[in-house]
Amino acid sequence: MGRLLTRVLDGRAGASREQVERRTRRLVLSSVVVANIGGALVVLALAIVVLPDPVDLADAEALRRLNTGLLLAYLAVAIVVGVAWGLRMFRPVRRLMLTGRRLEDEERRLMLRAPLRMMRVHVALWGPAGVGWALINLWFSPLMALKVGLTCLLGGLTTCTIIYLLTERLLRRAVTDALSTRIPDESGVPGVVARLVLAWTLGTAVPVLGLLIFGAVTLLGANVTARQMAWVAVALGATALIVGVAVTFLIAQAVAAPIDSVRQAIGRVERGDLDVEVPVYDGSQIGRLQAGFNHMVAGLREREQIQDLFGRQVGEDVARLTLEQGVELGGELRDVCVIFVDLVGSTRLAATRPPIEVVGLLNEFFAVVVEVVEEHGGWINKFEGDAALAVFGAPSPLDDAPTRTLAAARTMAARLAAEVPEVTAAVGVSGGEVVAGHIGALHRFEYTVIGDPVNEAARLTELAKTTPALLLAAAPVLDAAAPTEAAHWYITGETTVRGRTRPTRTATLTTDRRPA
Repeated sequence: MGRLLTRVLDGRAGASREQVERRTRRLVLSSVVVANIGGALVVLALAIVVLPDPVDLADAEALRRLNTGLLLAYLAVAIVVGVAWGLRMFRPVRRLMLTGRRLEDEERRLMLRAPLRMMRVHVALWGPAGVGWALINLWFSPLMALKVGLTCLLGGLTTCTIIYLLTERLLRRAVTDALSTRIPDESGVPGVVARLVLAWTLGTAVPVLGLLIFGAVTLLGANVTARQMAWVAVALGATALIVGVAVTFLIAQAVAAPIDSVRQAIGRVERGDLDVEVPVYDGSQIGRLQAGFNHMVAGLREREQIQDLFGRQVGEDVARLTLEQGVELGGELRDVCVIFVDLVGSTRLAATRPPIEVVGLLNEFFAVVVEVVEEHGGWINKFEGDAALAVFGAPSPLDDAPTRTLAAARTMAARLAAEVPEVTAAVGVSGGEVVAGHIGALHRFEYTVIGDPVNEAARLTELAKTTPALLLAAAPVLDAAAPTEAAHWYITGETTVRGRTRPTRTATLTTDRRPA
């Protein structure tokens, strides 16, 4: 039922601004006619049909015909004037609905206050009409003037309440576009409490006031029969039930629909979908709830993007550790394995190829390196021009890091030769104790590893550039690896790499790879 009503009132989803404006204008003007007819029926039912006359008049039938004629004449005038005045009041809103630019705060307030302005039009119509009608009846009887004036007041309340509720609902789609960016601080529209009071006025206060009027005219001497009393009770009771249910349903929909949309959006956020936004079509607490949810999700999206970019910069494990534990400069001792990979002849490559082509080759080269390292449980600590340093075992411990590191180095060498044959890369592998942690200043730092294994891996990479396999590993890493992985390697001997005083036992693949 609610969805069908939404489709009827809002139209199709892909309608243009012109189509939305035409549809809204027609429905608003139709609501003016309906509201005035509804108010007139209330007056007709109470003043002419239901409530007895407070005094016996000789020309009571003629007075009844006069009041009925006045009511019908006023209804015709109210509909014509209400439609014409409503069109004039709707003109600024129409211009705002058709514009494609972002609205200013004052223009948003104008959109939000359109239902109030339409209601004021009918206050101006029904107020003088009620006073004038009471003055005409005052010529015949003060009690008749009181009865007619009070029933006209009830009719005006009915009309104005219907006008406000219908106009607010019909303008929802246009207001959604106007409030897509922000809600003005002082919208000037009734809040949830005021709308509930309006609903109570139409559904409860009008019938109860009818009963009070009936009781008053009875106490003031009206000759009321039991049959008339029964008709009054039935009419006012039916009005309270039917109108009360209808208005309560409209108000409940107006409150429940946005809350339900927020609830569904929260469910999507809980499932990890941050690409969600609820429409904002209200300037009261409900609209601020919708806008607040959108602002919250926008903040979560921004945080997710920052976290994603942070993870791409420093690695997912480091990003997660930093977000969970915060930043504390310094480090801790960790046993890790490292891979250092560097291009051979990068200077010549840059001198013989256009810069854009060099960047493209470097991206292909690093793409293979990153994919292989991540597949084996490591992370890229840093890129250094045409080289990269990968770490296994920090910041999170890694089971069987030596085996994974050697397997990654072996796979990396094979894939680079097959997938990026335009470049030649050398790979060095080492392992041991390092200091891992945040290095730098509080406003600018990075997570890195510092220690002899890092230097040794870089030196082994330089040495590997002169070997057929283009791949050298420190023998202690091979000693700690699983036999299945160690079978792919053999010890080549000892050498003292630059910057170290102790010799390094080196190992390479059992099947040499010739340089491309």
